[in-house]
This record gives sequence, C-alpha cells and structure tokens, in this order.
Amino acid sequence: MVQGDPQPLVSVIVVNYRGADDTITCLRALAEHDYPQLELICVDNSDDSGEAARIREAVPGAQVIEAGRNSGFAGGCNLGAKHAKGTVLAFLNNDARPAPGWVSAAVAELRAQPGVAAVASKVLDWDGTGTDFVDGGLTWFGMGYKRHAGLPLADVPATEHEVTKDVLFGTGSALFVRASVFAELGGFDERFFMFYEDVDLGWRLNLRGWRVRYVPESVAYHRHHGTMAAVDAPETGRETFLLERNALAALYKNLSDETLARALPAALALAVRRATARGELDATQLDLEQGVGPVESGDVAVPRTTLAGLLAIDQFVEQLPSLAESRAAEQAARVRTDADLLPLLRKALEPAYPLPRYLAAHDILVEAFGIEKAFGQRRKILVITGDALTERMAGPAIRAWNIALALAAEHDVHLITTNPLATPPPAPFRVSAGKHRELDAPIAWADIVVLQGHVLELAPSLKKEHAGKIVVADLYDPMHLELLEQGKGVADDQRAADLAGVTRVLDAQLERGDFFLCASERQRHLWLGHLAALGRLSPRLYDADPTTQSLLAVVPFGLPPEPPVRTGPGLRSSLGIGDTDHVVLWAGGVYSWFDPLTLVRAIDRLRRRRGDVRLVFLGMKHPNPEVAEMDIGARTIRLADSLGLTGKHVYFNEQWVPYHERQNWLLDANCGVTTHFEHVETTFAFRTRVLDYLWAGLPIVTTDGDAFADLVRAERLGVVVPAEDSAALADALEKALYDEEFAAGCVERIAVVAQRYAWPEALKPLVEFCRDPRPAADRLPGSADLVTTPPVRGRAMLRRDIGLVREYLAAGGTAELVRRAGGRVVKVAKQRLRRG
Repeated sequence: MVQGDPQPLVSVIVVNYRGADDTITCLRALAEHDYPQLELICVDNSDDSGEAARIREAVPGAQVIEAGRNSGFAGGCNLGAKHAKGTVLAFLNNDARPAPGWVSAAVAELRAQPGVAAVASKVLDWDGTGTDFVDGGLTWFGMGYKRHAGLPLADVPATEHEVTKDVLFGTGSALFVRASVFAELGGFDERFFMFYEDVDLGWRLNLRGWRVRYVPESVAYHRHHGTMAAVDAPETGRETFLLERNALAALYKNLSDETLARALPAALALAVRRATARGELDATQLDLEQGVGPVESGDVAVPRTTLAGLLAIDQFVEQLPSLAESRAAEQAARVRTDADLLPLLRKALEPAYPLPRYLAAHDILVEAFGIEKAFGQRRKILVITGDALTERMAGPAIRAWNIALALAAEHDVHLITTNPLATPPPAPFRVSAGKHRELDAPIAWADIVVLQGHVLELAPSLKKEHAGKIVVADLYDPMHLELLEQGKGVADDQRAADLAGVTRVLDAQLERGDFFLCASERQRHLWLGHLAALGRLSPRLYDADPTTQSLLAVVPFGLPPEPPVRTGPGLRSSLGIGDTDHVVLWAGGVYSWFDPLTLVRAIDRLRRRRGDVRLVFLGMKHPNPEVAEMDIGARTIRLADSLGLTGKHVYFNEQWVPYHERQNWLLDANCGVTTHFEHVETTFAFRTRVLDYLWAGLPIVTTDGDAFADLVRAERLGVVVPAEDSAALADALEKALYDEEFAAGCVERIAVVAQRYAWPEALKPLVEFCRDPRPAADRLPGSADLVTTPPVRGRAMLRRDIGLVREYLAAGGTAELVRRAGGRVVKVAKQRLRRG
C-alpha cells in the first residue's frame, strides 16, 4: 500500500451461531488487523441473546446485529451486507483469523483488476501447515470441492498455491466481494442455508462475465468445520442432506438448457446411487428376480446417510418452483457458456466419492447421457449484416462472410442479413435473411452477436444495459465521414439531419459494444477519440487495460489465404481487350468520395504516348439495391464519352462481377488503381479494393492521404501520387504498366505483404476474443467505484461554503452568487427526487 493512497472501506462480516468464544477471538484479531479502513460486522444467528451481549462487551468496536433466528451462513452474510457501508465486503468464518496483509492484498487485486468481482483468499489450517483452500473445482453433478484440501501444504505443488489465478469460486470462509456486485446478484442464495452458497455465487459471477481471482498473498487460517462440529455431528446426516440438495440447486440454476438436459437426469440418478452406496444399502432387496421368500412387509432400516440423499432430492423438488424463477434470471443474464467455464471446473468428470458401487454408476451415467460432450458445447455466434448476400457481394457482406467463415471453425455460427437480397453461395455455416422483427429469435439463440452498420437499430433488445449478450461492433466503415461526401447533393437541412442520424447510430454502438473492430491504426485513433468523447474511456475501463487493445482491435479487411486461380474468362475476353494491351483495373464501385474523373483524364494523357493502355471499371452498379446510385458514376461515363475514350481506352462493366469470379478479371490486369480526393473520409478510409490488388499481385497506383498510401509508400508496392494531379497520375500508371523491372519488384514485395492481410491473420484479434469473450470492464453488471470521496460535513462544509461565496462574489458579484446558489438548489432537489 502506498503511503497516503486512499483505500476503500472494507466491511468484514462474521456470522456467529453458538460460537461466541471463536467469534470473539476472530473479531479481536480483525480489530488489530493492519488494514486502516475496516468496518467490523457480526451477525448473531444464535437463539441465545446472551451470545450477542458477550460479543458486544468483548469487542465494542464491532457492530453486532441480532438476526432473531438461525438464517444460516447465507442468510447471516446477506443480513450483514445490508448493514455494511463498505464498497468491499469481506466474509470470514468465525473460526478463522486473518494473517497480516489479508485485506490489503485482496483490495490491491480488486483495484488493479476492474473485471475481478471477488477475491478468494489462500486458506490454511490453524497452524499454517495444512491446506484448506487454494483452488476450487466442480463436478458435473454440481458438487463444489476444495482441491488439495487436507494435504500438508508442503505436498501441494507450488504452482497450485503460490500463483494468482482465476477460479470458479472462493471459499466463504475467507472471501472478498465488491459490494455493488454482491447487491446486483442478490447476495448468497439463502435457500442454500449453508454449504455451496459460495460455489453458487462464484458460478453466477463467472457466468455474468466477472472473474473470481485466487490471491495467495491474502492469507487466512481456519479451523475447518470448527463451528459445525460444535452444533452438529456427521452421523446425523444433516450436512450430507445440505450438500446433496444444494449441489442439485446450483446445477439447476446455472447450467445452460442444453447441458442441463443431459446433466440433471444423470445427476439425480447418481445422487440415488450415492445415497445407497454411502449407506451400504442392499439395492436388490425388493427385486422379485432375486427370488420369492416369506412375505415381509415390515419397515426396512435405512441408514441416515442414505436417507439424507433421498430427502435431499425430495426437497430439491420442493424448491423447484422458486429455483425456476432464479434459473430464468441467471440464464437471461449470463454472457459466458458452460464451455467457457470448463477450465475453471478443473476436473468436471471427477467422481468425488471412492465407493465401488457408486463409481460403477458414475461411469455408466457419464457414458449413457453423454456428459463429456454436454460440457463441451460449441459457442453460438450470430453475425448480422445489412448488406446483400449474393454471388455479387460488396465490402460489408464480404467482410461479414469471412468473419463467419473464420469463426465457424470453432463455434456454431449463423450469418443473417437484414437485406431482402439473399441468395448466398454454399457455406459451412448457417446463412439466412430476416427483417428486423425476425431478429429476436436468432439473438436469443446466440452467445455473441457481431454486427455492422445500422444493425443495432434493428435489434433494440440488444441495446438494453444488461441484455445478456456479448456485442462485437464492426466499425471498419466510418459511415458518418462517408456521408459528408455522399450527401453533398441533398438539401442542407436534410444533409445535417442524415449526418446526425448516422452519428447517433454509431454512438449507440460505441455505448453498447463489448469489443470493437476497426480497419487500421488511423481508424483506431478515430474511434478512441469517439469513445473518449462518449465517456467510455472511464477509469474503470482504462485500469482494466491501459492499452485498450482488449476493447478496440485493428482487424483490417482481408484477402483469401490461397493465391487466385483462374476458373473462367476474365476482362479481356468479356470486354474485347487484346492480350497484349496494358490494363489498369479499378476493382470496385464508384462512389462520391472517390475521384475517377482525374483517373479518366490521366488515361487520356497516357494514351497519347501509350496507345495500348486500357482502364477497366470492374462494376458500376452496386449489387445492393438499397444503395442509391451516386452522381459520380454518371459523371465519369460522361467524361469518358466526351473524350472519346469509352469502349476504346476506358471500359465500364455495368454489373459487378460475382465475388467468386473476380480473380479471373484481376488476373487479366497489369496494375490496380485507386484515386480519391483529399478530405477527412480519405484520412480514415480503408480501401478494400487495394486488398484484391495485393491478392492478385498487381502493382498499385494510389492517391496519397489514406492508410494504404502509407503502406504502398513504405513497402514499395507501387506509386503514390498527389490528389487531383492527372499528369502525375499518368506518369505513375506508365511506370507501373511499362517499367518491367519496377513492376517485378513490386510483385515480389506484394507477395510478402499480402500474407499479413490474409483473412485468418487479419481476423486473429476477433478469433481470440471469441475464445474467451467477456463484457467490457465498464459494462459488467454491478460495477461501482471502490474508493469514494467522503462527504463534507460540519466545520469543513462551512469553510467550503464560505470559500465558494467569496469566489462567486469576486467573479461576478451578487448576481453570480444568486445564480450559483439557485443552481445548487435545483441540483439538490433533483438528487432527492431520484432517491425518492
């Protein structure tokens, strides 16, 4: 802890039940603890009011709350949390004591890791030589257990207890939780009474995207079951009953529908076998096949250990109506899959009990119900685009298609378009079209939603603060900057309204997204600025990752990893261009932000000294009928016509070439070109056509000003020219087309650079995110500040107000003072209304 560094108030909650001596020892140790900001709360569950009085007298600094009944460990902790003022709650068993640094080590982790909701302490036996808790595991049938518990610490590998790590849960005997998150989840489930309430809480935290972190520097010592031994005995079966019932409850609440359908029937059957095996009950004694003897109708003795398991199932059934409500809430809020949590279960197929009959049943049930497969369910990812999915796809559709293709190798992927034009080629994933009102079912199915463009506006359910879905927003297309150029022919008021509307669309994505994709480092700077302006770059998000790489990743438009192979006729035979002609290819659409006019003028210049030069526009009419025709295309054709170039030196292919045939046209070209104006759109654009030039190994001629111009210049892939300079452009085209040595060098260097832009390489950040997806740190449910400024009261408040009066009078006299005072009254009134 840094001297003078403000620390959060930590409320330590200790539950007492007929154990005043242990509780007093625990609270006294806490009162002398080395953390400066501790609030001690003791919840007395005892039926003897004298216990509470004894504790108050022995530890006057502790707040003692009398529950009035035995509400169990879960209920007692929840009651203490309701009275706590701290932003961090610490739960410590009354038969435990903290080591120096127990609190500060946990707090340091919570402050350093905004995505960590709870810290699990390292718990040793009372002497510090034996292991109580250093890791948690969970069986497929719902029983949480402490790995390595009971072993001498010296026999546990150092990597298992000396290394900070993520865990499914921490033991309730020594556990720290953010108070805001504890409240968000409703605290411990009081139906558990005691046992596994900590497993259930950790499970729920993980499902909602929070992390539970084991911190070995936060150490506590525990007399295992010290309190339980004083009030009950193992032979009663009560502990077994709670363990069995609560395991089923945790399983039922937290497993996904698919996994639960397999696991619950098997878990119920295994609970019965566990009960009969534990009590060594003869399970064949009523089997008629064993033979018929004298009629016996008397009671059969059933050991308590068997009875406990059977009654646990009975009471689990009794709780099902209320558990069903909790299950619905947990499943709606979850953002993590069962497969995501599988590593935290450690050994999910661990049988847990070394009883021969039980072990035989365990193996039978695992095999019969396919339990191993159930816990390996593939993640479900929905990719939504608003672009047409056809043989002739534009950039957004191509990108969405390749995103789906890359993710389908590891996940179940559904690509859906909201565009009415959907006749896609065959795919190794599901592809469909749907109007906005038809998106609810696919969204409900998905664990992760990857969206583009205006899609979020068509799916209002995703806009909810905690919709239970991870949202990836693909921002590779800065639509608002495009609109500045595209809307120039529209009335001024409509143009401003359109721009405001598109900006709101982008704002909504940036406010809602958990992970963002952009196409270049330039774009990354643009979107970081936008995120900062919206307040998303909060201290919480920044502290989780100061680089923001885990929030906003560069995922450029990609190209196929395999080189192009000719499959049919290309541009030469289709347009009647000779085999020896030198072809410049414009490999995409013609939009307002491009400058094809200067290019046509450059061709007019060049054809005067190179009569065999040909310029081909790959596609003039956009395949998406919802994209309006732009005037620049018609102007380009008119210019070529007026110069006598059309059909001689300039060729316009009206319809776009089918996506899977474009390589035939690319392979017929000698160089690729892209020209644009000098404006803001250019600065942040990512010209996807250039990637096809890389793929086909075409020397590139490009106007300066965008990210690809930087690439072409730095890697020497072609020639970069100033904007709107037809003479320089003509010279550059001549060099790329006719200087064979220069062109060959470009082709050689392009082959190396192209590998960096292959789709599998380009999409790596998205693939990695989808392997371990979590909500952004500032979107985790229950997030709140740990360290807050204490309210100003008493003389300090008076001094502050006098100082403000003097400041206001000096700044503007009485009028300024009245204005400021009026504003403060309004502010206070609004705050009270919100509280009310």
